[in-house]
Amino acid sequence: MKRITVIGCGVVGAAIAYELSLCPGIQVVVVDGAPPAQGSTAAALGVAMAVISHKVKGRNWRLRERSLKRYQTLILELASLTGRSIQHNAQGILSLCFAAEDLPRWRSLQAIRQGQGYPLEIWEPGQVGDRCPHLNGEGVVAGIYSPQDFQVNPTDLTLALVAGAQAHGAEFYFGEPVTGFGGVEVEVAPQEDWRCTAVHTLSQSFAADAIVLATGLGTLPLTQALHRPTAIGPVLGQALRIHLDEPMGSSEFQPVVNGHDIHLVPLGGSDYWVGATVEFPPETSLDEALAMQPEAARLDEVLAGAIAYCPALANGMITQRWSGLRPRPQGQAAPVIQPLTGYSNIWLATGHYRNGVLLAPATALAVRDELERPG
Repeated sequence: MKRITVIGCGVVGAAIAYELSLCPGIQVVVVDGAPPAQGSTAAALGVAMAVISHKVKGRNWRLRERSLKRYQTLILELASLTGRSIQHNAQGILSLCFAAEDLPRWRSLQAIRQGQGYPLEIWEPGQVGDRCPHLNGEGVVAGIYSPQDFQVNPTDLTLALVAGAQAHGAEFYFGEPVTGFGGVEVEVAPQEDWRCTAVHTLSQSFAADAIVLATGLGTLPLTQALHRPTAIGPVLGQALRIHLDEPMGSSEFQPVVNGHDIHLVPLGGSDYWVGATVEFPPETSLDEALAMQPEAARLDEVLAGAIAYCPALANGMITQRWSGLRPRPQGQAAPVIQPLTGYSNIWLATGHYRNGVLLAPATALAVRDELERPG
């Protein structure tokens, strides 16, 4: 039996645990100092922009496409296995285009997606008004509609992944911050092919044949303890939840809407998320970020931007203000899915920035593919 310890139980760590739990001959243990779905997972709206993204080739598109395909079965699979309800919106994403000079780029993307087998529709302004009468068409030159893209509640998804993994024998230990690693001598920097034999927490140790660090903003201190520091910086995001007296637009068509990079996310009934901001320069440390207060003015700007293309929001009641930190790699592209330099049995699955929910399944499958290999 191959023993794999996953550190971190946000959406990425939970997805890795679930996919590994489906593999015969693998025993999965997950440890986290906090309950599941905290940290960066709690700082996400769950908007999954794959087909509508302008990433059309290379690693970034391959990850998006692999996640998109896995999501086609994953949510129903988890709901059936666990009996848990997972809030999700499968009515697509509509991106509002306000600049005519951007249309050639969208038409090029449409052609590429058609060749890849994914529909991407470009609507005239009149079509946008007909399908989404709650939107202000002033300044809109086109609507780009992706029926394949979606939104899912990150907390619902993570808890379902945990329950699904547990149903297949995975073990989870929460409230267990990692304090060290077995087989690593503090005084000696690791050589190539160094192996870590165990994960230590405050109360126990877990023997491990392989370790996965799905630790988001907690990556740096753990990799420092392993003599291979990997810098992941914090980026603040803010959003708010709005309740209206009645749903906007057509009750039969409630897609996620994006305008000027501001998301309007229907949550069912008459509730909507609006967000999110992107704050803090790359050099901000985690300690500095935790000590700083979110800027109310930035969230006010986001709300004003949303009201500009969806005026009915001005009549709503703000029921929740949300802020959280997302992990962005420093000095390399997001996300970081690779072996930890110098180690033969430690994998990094971290630094997903704004795409943790979207890329969690693809990350999990990539890690599974590597850890299923003999040796």
